[in-house]
Amino acid sequence: MDTRQDDLRRELDAALQTRKELGPEYEKEIIDSFVARLGARLDGPVEHRPAPVPEKSRNRRFTIQILSLVMGVPLTAIAVEGAGVVGLLACWLGIVGVNVSSALGERIDRNRRSDWD
Repeated sequence: MDTRQDDLRRELDAALQTRKELGPEYEKEIIDSFVARLGARLDGPVEHRPAPVPEKSRNRRFTIQILSLVMGVPLTAIAVEGAGVVGLLACWLGIVGVNVSSALGERIDRNRRSDWD
């Protein structure tokens, strides 16, 4: 659990203990005080969170991965037939390269979008 959540839990526990000690006649003031502290915390600075990956981007990445596997079988056969082990390595290094460049391109696009948000 992170420290912010621990702090919030301690503040809530303190508010509950205060309510037990002071009784129900001070309940409204205790709740108002806790809500005010919570509001101040929410209005404070928010740590940078990575932007969620859009559904379109996930579908594109999945499509590239599936096509790589499907096309990898015949390309492997052709490469091995024509150039042996060297062809096999070249074929799969190319397939891996396409997947890596696609993933890096998405990451760069996502970072570029989050810079403008």
